[in-house]
Amino acid sequence: MVRRRGPSVEGVGPTGRSAPRCYSRPRMVDETAGRILVVEDDAALALGLVDTLTFEGFEVVHAKTGKEAVEAAATRAPQCIILDLMLPDMNGYQVCETVRGSDPLVPILMLTARSQESDKIRGLEVGADDYVTKPFSVGELVARVRALLRRAARSVAPPAPPVLTIGDREVDTLKQILVADGREHQLSFYEVELLKLLFERRGEPVSRDEILEEIWGLEASPTNRTVDNFIVKLRKKLEPTPDKPRYILTVYGVGYKLVA
Repeated sequence: MVRRRGPSVEGVGPTGRSAPRCYSRPRMVDETAGRILVVEDDAALALGLVDTLTFEGFEVVHAKTGKEAVEAAATRAPQCIILDLMLPDMNGYQVCETVRGSDPLVPILMLTARSQESDKIRGLEVGADDYVTKPFSVGELVARVRALLRRAARSVAPPAPPVLTIGDREVDTLKQILVADGREHQLSFYEVELLKLLFERRGEPVSRDEILEEIWGLEASPTNRTVDNFIVKLRKKLEPTPDKPRYILTVYGVGYKLVA
Protein backbone atom coordinates (compact mmCIF):
# COMPACT_ATOMS: atom_id res chain seq x y z
CA MET A 1 0.00 0.00 0.00
CA VAL A 2 1.19 3.50 -0.72
CA ARG A 3 2.41 5.38 2.35
CA ARG A 4 0.12 8.24 3.33
CA ARG A 5 1.32 11.72 2.41
CA GLY A 6 -0.39 14.92 3.54
CA PRO A 7 -3.53 15.65 5.58
CA SER A 8 -7.12 14.77 4.81
CA VAL A 9 -10.34 16.52 5.70
CA GLU A 10 -13.71 14.83 5.89
CA GLY A 11 -16.66 17.11 5.20
CA VAL A 12 -20.08 16.75 6.72
CA GLY A 13 -23.14 17.43 4.60
CA PRO A 14 -26.03 19.69 5.65
CA THR A 15 -28.01 16.68 6.88
CA GLY A 16 -25.22 15.68 9.26
CA ARG A 17 -24.21 12.58 7.34
CA SER A 18 -20.76 12.11 5.91
CA ALA A 19 -20.20 13.81 2.58
CA PRO A 20 -17.63 12.73 -0.01
CA ARG A 21 -14.20 13.53 1.33
CA CYS A 22 -11.95 16.01 -0.43
CA TYR A 23 -8.18 15.61 -0.05
CA SER A 24 -5.55 18.10 -1.00
CA ARG A 25 -1.95 18.90 -0.10
CA PRO A 26 -1.41 22.57 0.74
CA ARG A 27 1.08 24.23 -1.65
CA MET A 28 1.43 20.98 -3.58
CA VAL A 29 -1.86 20.76 -5.52
CA ASP A 30 -1.41 21.64 -9.16
CA GLU A 31 -4.58 23.51 -10.09
CA THR A 32 -4.04 22.60 -13.74
CA ALA A 33 -3.87 18.88 -12.95
CA GLY A 34 -7.60 18.55 -12.34
CA ARG A 35 -10.08 17.22 -9.80
CA ILE A 36 -10.42 13.44 -9.58
CA LEU A 37 -13.42 11.65 -8.08
CA VAL A 38 -12.36 8.31 -6.61
CA VAL A 39 -15.30 5.96 -6.02
CA GLU A 40 -14.04 3.05 -3.93
CA ASP A 41 -15.45 1.43 -0.78
CA ASP A 42 -12.30 -0.56 0.08
CA ALA A 43 -10.64 1.66 2.70
CA ALA A 44 -7.06 0.47 2.08
CA LEU A 45 -7.28 0.73 -1.69
CA ALA A 46 -9.02 4.10 -1.51
CA LEU A 47 -6.31 5.42 0.82
CA GLY A 48 -3.58 4.32 -1.58
CA LEU A 49 -5.33 5.89 -4.56
CA VAL A 50 -6.05 9.15 -2.77
CA ASP A 51 -2.47 9.41 -1.50
CA THR A 52 -0.94 8.69 -4.89
CA LEU A 53 -3.17 11.06 -6.84
CA THR A 54 -2.77 13.80 -4.21
CA PHE A 55 1.00 13.38 -4.33
CA GLU A 56 0.81 13.71 -8.13
CA GLY A 57 -0.80 17.14 -7.68
CA PHE A 58 -4.48 16.33 -8.15
CA GLU A 59 -7.35 17.49 -6.00
CA VAL A 60 -9.13 14.31 -4.92
CA VAL A 61 -12.72 13.74 -3.89
CA HIS A 62 -13.48 10.33 -2.36
CA ALA A 63 -16.90 8.68 -2.40
CA LYS A 64 -17.52 5.32 -0.72
CA THR A 65 -20.95 4.53 -2.21
CA GLY A 66 -22.72 4.84 -5.53
CA LYS A 67 -25.11 7.45 -4.11
CA GLU A 68 -22.21 9.57 -2.86
CA ALA A 69 -20.52 9.20 -6.24
CA VAL A 70 -23.55 10.42 -8.21
CA GLU A 71 -23.92 13.36 -5.81
CA ALA A 72 -20.24 14.28 -6.01
CA ALA A 73 -20.21 13.99 -9.82
CA ALA A 74 -23.09 16.48 -9.97
CA THR A 75 -21.82 18.95 -7.36
CA ARG A 76 -18.01 18.79 -7.51
CA ALA A 77 -17.53 18.82 -11.32
CA PRO A 78 -14.64 16.31 -11.46
CA GLN A 79 -12.43 16.27 -14.53
CA CYS A 80 -12.11 12.47 -14.27
CA ILE A 81 -13.83 9.68 -12.34
CA ILE A 82 -12.15 6.51 -11.11
CA LEU A 83 -15.06 4.15 -10.49
CA ASP A 84 -15.01 0.80 -8.72
CA LEU A 85 -17.41 -1.77 -10.15
CA MET A 86 -18.43 -3.32 -6.82
CA LEU A 87 -20.04 -0.86 -4.39
CA PRO A 88 -22.24 -1.49 -1.33
CA ASP A 89 -25.43 0.16 -2.62
CA MET A 90 -25.29 0.08 -6.43
CA ASN A 91 -22.83 -1.30 -8.93
CA GLY A 92 -20.44 0.70 -11.06
CA TYR A 93 -22.49 0.11 -14.21
CA GLN A 94 -25.48 1.86 -12.63
CA VAL A 95 -23.34 4.73 -11.38
CA CYS A 96 -21.76 5.12 -14.81
CA GLU A 97 -25.14 5.20 -16.57
CA THR A 98 -26.51 7.73 -14.09
CA VAL A 99 -23.51 10.03 -14.44
CA ARG A 100 -23.61 9.72 -18.22
CA GLY A 101 -27.25 10.87 -18.18
CA SER A 102 -26.14 14.32 -17.01
CA ASP A 103 -22.52 14.47 -18.20
CA PRO A 104 -21.73 12.60 -21.41
CA LEU A 105 -18.14 13.82 -21.63
CA VAL A 106 -16.40 13.40 -18.24
CA PRO A 107 -13.79 10.63 -18.58
CA ILE A 108 -14.63 7.55 -16.51
CA LEU A 109 -12.06 4.88 -15.70
CA MET A 110 -13.61 1.73 -14.24
CA LEU A 111 -11.86 -0.48 -11.68
CA THR A 112 -12.89 -4.11 -11.71
CA ALA A 113 -11.74 -7.35 -10.12
CA ARG A 114 -13.34 -9.21 -12.99
CA SER A 115 -11.26 -10.17 -15.99
CA GLN A 116 -14.00 -11.53 -18.25
CA GLU A 117 -14.19 -9.77 -21.60
CA SER A 118 -17.99 -9.50 -21.29
CA ASP A 119 -17.70 -7.43 -18.09
CA LYS A 120 -15.24 -5.06 -19.71
CA ILE A 121 -17.41 -4.69 -22.80
CA ARG A 122 -20.45 -3.97 -20.65
CA GLY A 123 -18.53 -1.25 -18.83
CA LEU A 124 -17.57 0.40 -22.12
CA GLU A 125 -21.11 0.10 -23.41
CA VAL A 126 -22.62 1.93 -20.44
CA GLY A 127 -20.19 4.81 -20.92
CA ALA A 128 -16.85 3.98 -19.31
CA ASP A 129 -13.87 5.28 -21.29
CA ASP A 130 -11.31 2.85 -19.94
CA TYR A 131 -10.95 0.06 -17.41
CA VAL A 132 -8.24 -1.37 -15.18
CA THR A 133 -8.42 -4.88 -13.75
CA LYS A 134 -7.32 -5.44 -10.14
CA PRO A 135 -4.62 -5.92 -9.10
CA PHE A 136 -3.10 -3.08 -11.09
CA SER A 137 0.02 -0.95 -11.21
CA VAL A 138 -0.47 2.44 -9.58
CA GLY A 139 1.95 3.91 -12.10
CA GLU A 140 -0.14 2.62 -14.98
CA LEU A 141 -3.32 3.95 -13.37
CA VAL A 142 -1.85 7.44 -13.04
CA ALA A 143 -0.64 7.28 -16.64
CA ARG A 144 -4.13 6.33 -17.80
CA VAL A 145 -5.71 9.15 -15.79
CA ARG A 146 -3.30 11.67 -17.28
CA ALA A 147 -4.00 10.31 -20.76
CA LEU A 148 -7.76 10.68 -20.18
CA LEU A 149 -7.34 14.24 -18.98
CA ARG A 150 -5.01 15.08 -21.87
CA ARG A 151 -7.49 13.75 -24.43
CA ALA A 152 -10.40 15.50 -22.71
CA ALA A 153 -8.52 18.81 -22.84
CA ARG A 154 -7.99 18.35 -26.57
CA SER A 155 -11.69 17.75 -27.16
CA VAL A 156 -12.99 20.96 -25.58
CA ALA A 157 -16.14 21.85 -27.45
CA PRO A 158 -15.56 24.28 -30.36
CA PRO A 159 -18.35 26.60 -31.60
CA ALA A 160 -19.53 23.89 -34.01
CA PRO A 161 -18.90 20.21 -33.23
CA PRO A 162 -16.41 18.66 -35.66
CA VAL A 163 -17.79 15.89 -37.84
CA LEU A 164 -15.57 13.28 -39.49
CA THR A 165 -16.80 11.87 -42.78
CA ILE A 166 -15.58 8.35 -43.43
CA GLY A 167 -17.09 6.99 -46.62
CA ASP A 168 -20.83 7.32 -46.12
CA ARG A 169 -20.40 7.30 -42.33
CA GLU A 170 -20.32 10.37 -40.09
CA VAL A 171 -18.74 10.71 -36.67
CA ASP A 172 -19.75 13.54 -34.37
CA THR A 173 -16.68 13.75 -32.15
CA LEU A 174 -18.34 16.05 -29.63
CA LYS A 175 -21.45 13.95 -29.06
CA GLN A 176 -19.40 10.77 -29.52
CA ILE A 177 -21.88 9.35 -32.01
CA LEU A 178 -21.25 7.44 -35.22
CA VAL A 179 -24.01 7.35 -37.82
CA ALA A 180 -23.89 4.38 -40.20
CA ASP A 181 -26.70 3.17 -42.47
CA GLY A 182 -29.16 5.42 -40.67
CA ARG A 183 -28.30 3.99 -37.24
CA GLU A 184 -26.57 5.79 -34.39
CA HIS A 185 -23.80 4.08 -32.44
CA GLN A 186 -22.50 5.54 -29.18
CA LEU A 187 -18.72 5.73 -29.10
CA SER A 188 -16.50 5.71 -26.04
CA PHE A 189 -13.96 8.43 -25.36
CA TYR A 190 -11.05 6.30 -26.57
CA GLU A 191 -12.90 5.15 -29.68
CA VAL A 192 -13.38 8.79 -30.70
CA GLU A 193 -9.75 9.66 -30.00
CA LEU A 194 -8.55 6.65 -31.96
CA LEU A 195 -10.72 7.60 -34.93
CA LYS A 196 -9.52 11.21 -34.75
CA LEU A 197 -5.88 10.14 -34.82
CA LEU A 198 -6.40 7.78 -37.73
CA PHE A 199 -8.43 10.43 -39.57
CA GLU A 200 -5.68 13.02 -39.11
CA ARG A 201 -3.26 10.51 -40.64
CA ARG A 202 -5.72 8.98 -43.13
CA GLY A 203 -4.10 7.00 -45.89
CA GLU A 204 -0.93 6.68 -43.81
CA PRO A 205 -0.02 3.65 -41.69
CA VAL A 206 0.05 4.42 -37.95
CA SER A 207 1.93 1.99 -35.76
CA ARG A 208 0.38 0.29 -32.75
CA ASP A 209 3.17 1.70 -30.57
CA GLU A 210 2.42 5.26 -31.67
CA ILE A 211 -1.31 4.80 -31.14
CA LEU A 212 -0.77 3.35 -27.67
CA GLU A 213 1.51 6.22 -26.67
CA GLU A 214 -0.58 8.99 -28.26
CA ILE A 215 -4.01 7.86 -27.12
CA TRP A 216 -3.39 5.97 -23.88
CA GLY A 217 -0.10 7.48 -22.79
CA LEU A 218 1.38 4.01 -22.32
CA GLU A 219 4.62 2.47 -23.47
CA ALA A 220 4.42 -0.37 -25.95
CA SER A 221 4.33 -3.91 -24.63
CA PRO A 222 4.25 -7.18 -26.58
CA THR A 223 1.32 -8.36 -24.44
CA ASN A 224 -0.72 -5.17 -24.67
CA ARG A 225 -3.66 -5.78 -27.01
CA THR A 226 -5.52 -2.56 -26.18
CA VAL A 227 -5.18 -1.07 -29.66
CA ASP A 228 -6.27 -4.25 -31.43
CA ASN A 229 -9.25 -4.67 -29.10
CA PHE A 230 -10.47 -1.15 -29.77
CA ILE A 231 -10.00 -1.57 -33.52
CA VAL A 232 -12.25 -4.64 -33.36
CA LYS A 233 -14.92 -2.64 -31.50
CA LEU A 234 -14.70 0.24 -33.98
CA ARG A 235 -14.95 -2.04 -36.98
CA LYS A 236 -18.16 -3.55 -35.61
CA LYS A 237 -19.71 -0.09 -35.59
CA LEU A 238 -18.06 1.46 -38.63
CA GLU A 239 -17.61 -1.27 -41.20
CA PRO A 240 -20.40 -2.70 -43.41
CA THR A 241 -18.67 -6.08 -43.04
CA PRO A 242 -16.38 -6.04 -39.99
CA ASP A 243 -14.39 -9.15 -40.98
CA LYS A 244 -13.71 -7.57 -44.40
CA PRO A 245 -12.89 -3.99 -43.43
CA ARG A 246 -13.22 -1.21 -45.97
CA TYR A 247 -12.20 1.79 -43.88
CA ILE A 248 -9.83 0.69 -41.10
CA LEU A 249 -7.22 -1.49 -42.75
CA THR A 250 -4.56 -3.61 -41.08
CA VAL A 251 -1.00 -2.85 -42.15
CA TYR A 252 0.70 -6.10 -41.21
CA GLY A 253 3.78 -5.72 -39.07
CA VAL A 254 3.03 -2.02 -38.49
CA GLY A 255 -0.44 -1.12 -37.32
CA TYR A 256 -3.50 0.39 -39.03
CA LYS A 257 -4.50 3.02 -41.53
CA LEU A 258 -7.80 4.73 -42.26
CA VAL A 259 -9.09 4.94 -45.81
CA ALA A 260 -11.74 7.64 -45.77
